[in-house]
Amino acid sequence: MIDVQVPQLGESVTEGTITKWLVKEGDMVEKDQSIAEIATDKADSELPAPSRGRVVKLLASEGDVVPVRTVICQIDETATGSASSEASPHAASPNVTTKSAEPVPPSAETVPAKPLAAPSTRRAALEQGVDLRDVRGSGEHGRITRDDVMRAVNEAPARAEPAARAPLAGEAPRPIVSRGGDAAQVQQLLNQGGGFVPPIPGVGFGSFKLPAYREKPGDKVVPFTRRRRITADHMVYSKLVSPHVVTVAECDLYAASKLREANKDRYKKEGMSLTMLAFVTVAVARALRENPTMNARVLDDAYVVHKDINIGVAVDSPDGLVVPVVRRADELGIRGIVRSIDDVASRARSGKITIDDLSGATFSVSNPGLKGNLFGGAIINQPNVGILRVGEIKKRVVVVEGPNKEDQMAIHPVMYMALSYDHRVVDGVAANNFLWRVREILENADFEV
Repeated sequence: MIDVQVPQLGESVTEGTITKWLVKEGDMVEKDQSIAEIATDKADSELPAPSRGRVVKLLASEGDVVPVRTVICQIDETATGSASSEASPHAASPNVTTKSAEPVPPSAETVPAKPLAAPSTRRAALEQGVDLRDVRGSGEHGRITRDDVMRAVNEAPARAEPAARAPLAGEAPRPIVSRGGDAAQVQQLLNQGGGFVPPIPGVGFGSFKLPAYREKPGDKVVPFTRRRRITADHMVYSKLVSPHVVTVAECDLYAASKLREANKDRYKKEGMSLTMLAFVTVAVARALRENPTMNARVLDDAYVVHKDINIGVAVDSPDGLVVPVVRRADELGIRGIVRSIDDVASRARSGKITIDDLSGATFSVSNPGLKGNLFGGAIINQPNVGILRVGEIKKRVVVVEGPNKEDQMAIHPVMYMALSYDHRVVDGVAANNFLWRVREILENADFEV
């Protein structure tokens, strides 16, 4: 008997949602045949069968959120023949329960080590000091929702909180106990945030509480999609843990634009699009190699400088913005970058992007498109320590040096670039050196096309 587990679905991904079973109990499957569709915060993927055999038991239902390495299916690799001739009379879909079916005892990995709840719900519980083991879930299959957590907070008996006093000289600060929580949980928040207990999205902070929404004629309530919710959680997390600093550079693209115009038709004949984004990505990759502190991630009490330079490039897709990764970008050059960006952008727009395509970025570049406006400070894509957002390209009057070293006015294409960086590990000097180098490479059109 083979236990089929939820695989590791990408860096930092800890769980997935079973959106659809592609087989039922009693079906014969071939090796590598897709048996389930699994969705995560990064992308949707299909789970292949590890071996040929018969599906004996489906241990999870559609809609279940299951941690990675959890057994969700069992396949008998010794079975032969067709499903119709050997299917068990008790075979049923995972959503149907039959009294005569004997339950298969799950392995230790089958039972999640924590209550069924989304990451955002777990964070809300931590912020409120609620133990999820004491909460009864009202969602599908007993899943605990954020409303369940807030209900548990409101139902908890009120406790008097002593007035805070300043610690005496030489005395360690007393741990703070949050409403409905214990000291250990809240102290964990303080240790992570340097003494800052964050506000609760949708609820408020301290004495400030959000007013209740009252529907008015013409209002349109748009529910969050799964991906939008997780994106929102990611952005809030990034702003809370990373002290964002933004620095902006003005870049004269006259030489780079001339180089692009001279070569874009040749690339087009080869089925590739020579865009300014490709020039920016190459410049960023080279600048990262020369300024490695920007190619890092933060650990609890240290940081890691990555060897490989993997650049996430934001592109649009039917399900919203995704950030596929161009791996070892500093080794590719213009042609390799163009081919890689074209490939991942095409698959993102067609919905064929994979988990691997979206995992492992060490730095990100955000391109807002033709209607990008002047510039903007992007939120860092965790666990990176920096992201470069480029603005729209506009013709402007600039001062250039004439043939006799005199100043002259000229009309050139100009773009602003905004670098957001994590000030925990990146100092201003390192960030400015990096951005200055990106601008220098672009302005000198230092590329081989």
